[in-house]
Amino acid sequence: MLAVRGVSRLDYLYITNYDEDHVSGVINLLDSVGVSWIYRNVSVSPKVITQLKSEDGMGPGIARLVQTLTYTHTVSSVGATLPVLDGVSVSTFCNRYPSFDDENNLSMIVHLDCLGVGIMFTGDMETAGFGPLLKDPVFVDRLQRTSVFVAPHHGRINGCCDVVASYCRPQFVVISDKGHMYESQQTHAHYQAMASGGLFRGQHRRVLTTRKDGKITVEIAPGGVWYIR
Repeated sequence: MLAVRGVSRLDYLYITNYDEDHVSGVINLLDSVGVSWIYRNVSVSPKVITQLKSEDGMGPGIARLVQTLTYTHTVSSVGATLPVLDGVSVSTFCNRYPSFDDENNLSMIVHLDCLGVGIMFTGDMETAGFGPLLKDPVFVDRLQRTSVFVAPHHGRINGCCDVVASYCRPQFVVISDKGHMYESQQTHAHYQAMASGGLFRGQHRRVLTTRKDGKITVEIAPGGVWYIR
């Protein structure tokens, strides 16, 4: 799709999780466009990724990622704030292997600040993994500056963290959940209480789901005026 739009190179690619559902499109991406930098949790080496995936099988996307990481220069940006474009900065946070030895709690959380509008992608982080991160004042600051919070682990119960909810009061929570695959319906009340809500497609909403709402787009105009549709 990027190549069709005339994009031949990405400056940055962020890998939030080492599970197949997070990287299934990487083969088509890497075959279609160039990537200058891959940001990820570098405490997890390609060898360790292979070991972790030996338990439940390595899909083709993970296999291609491991192959790519073996020779591609990657960058650890844990705790750093990185300028990407004018008015946009990125902060990333993750636990280090082997303090955790499961893919979910080794997720890399990515916070985008786009003209003052904060969007946080939490990968498949679980409550246990949030614990160490909450000791980092920079991470807490980014939680407090989040307008759109993408719920961890597709809205599963094991990603619900009351301490995160006490700091993060977004306008919208977005849950990526295909069909009825995950227990996201059971966590709806948790995220409803967390979000303040706003206008979405003519209705006042707090929690948005790809299951119900399909593709969800955040548009940010100069001056920090933003819309979600």
